[in-house]
Amino acid sequence: MAEKRDYYEVLGVAKNATADEIKKAYRKKAVQYHPDRNPGDKEAEEKFKEAAEAYDVLSDADKRAKYDKWGHNMGPAGFGGGGGGAYHAGGMSMEDIFAHFGDIFGDFEFGGGFGGAQRGTPRKHVNKGTDLRITVKVSLKDIMNGVEKKLKIPRMVADEHCHGTGAKDGTAFSTCPRCHGTGYISTMQNTIFGPQQATAVCPECNGEGKIITEQCSYCHGSGVERKEEIVSFHIPAGVEDGMTLTMRGQGNAPRHGGVNGDLLIVIQEEKDSELIRDGNDLIYNLMLDFPTAALGGTAEVPTVEGRARLKIAPGTQPGKVLRLRGKGLPQYNSSTRGDILVNVMVYVPENVTDSERAAIESLKNSPNVEPTESTAKRIFSRLRHIFQKENSNG
Repeated sequence: MAEKRDYYEVLGVAKNATADEIKKAYRKKAVQYHPDRNPGDKEAEEKFKEAAEAYDVLSDADKRAKYDKWGHNMGPAGFGGGGGGAYHAGGMSMEDIFAHFGDIFGDFEFGGGFGGAQRGTPRKHVNKGTDLRITVKVSLKDIMNGVEKKLKIPRMVADEHCHGTGAKDGTAFSTCPRCHGTGYISTMQNTIFGPQQATAVCPECNGEGKIITEQCSYCHGSGVERKEEIVSFHIPAGVEDGMTLTMRGQGNAPRHGGVNGDLLIVIQEEKDSELIRDGNDLIYNLMLDFPTAALGGTAEVPTVEGRARLKIAPGTQPGKVLRLRGKGLPQYNSSTRGDILVNVMVYVPENVTDSERAAIESLKNSPNVEPTESTAKRIFSRLRHIFQKENSNG
């Protein structure tokens, strides 16, 4: 399988290109490689599809942000959310591509310009409800194992009395007199391809092809009503703060029937009181007493699923990083798991008794207690690394 080209390269724009620049670049590529202008040219058709795919991503702010961050892999949530993986142009039919094409040039029927193809004939208008966006808080334990959630969500649903149509009993309709039931009206307009027959949604019936003759008395003709419903969903292991998962068709129902919008689930990661997240790794700052650091022993450290006992070697220095392999968080859609990194610090008591002071004084002139210059540099370097990590993680 050929490696995908960078979307910015496909359209010939810079990575900081504005929305207008991206749109203009797509117009140019679409005209250049349009199948009607290049009949029988498979290479031109592939480039036409490639440009449409690039525009589909870069013209959408959310998709573009994901692409800029993760590239073609599109990160855990992918474009459709919930599924992950790369974005596939194969998922866009030529009908879908020409729908985007119509957004740029207007809806029109090809036939006078390039070979008489009728690719631009519009599809039947379908109402779509609006999307809902909710924020869900998750703990490190939720992220470690995945979690099932249930939430009561207020949303617009189809009125059961009129089956979402807005008409009395769902049957009080007549055919639209302006579009004769097609949902569209046609006009002639001048385009870059020459005079073309353009189509637009009928303003009389809003593309439905029919008109309500008697409204439903329960929803007053809207076809929808507001209800609180319980929605169950699964948050997979390895999600990250700010990630958006998508539940298709779980958003608001549209007026007068059609396709429901989507439910967008935004992940908000709760801060842990002891562990700091760094990608799939977790960081813990361990404070040792001086005798344990000098003589060795054991220390207890937290993990997501409990406590773990860690062996401390004699002479452990401040700034040393100990690693608990495989005790970190899982990577989304992968069996890979991070580690727990334990940053060692040594506690110096602020107040000492007379006997403690005498014991410490007795060690003061011991050659094994006095630090060397190389040891001091090594410790300072490790401590600087710890502080930089803490600052970067807030």
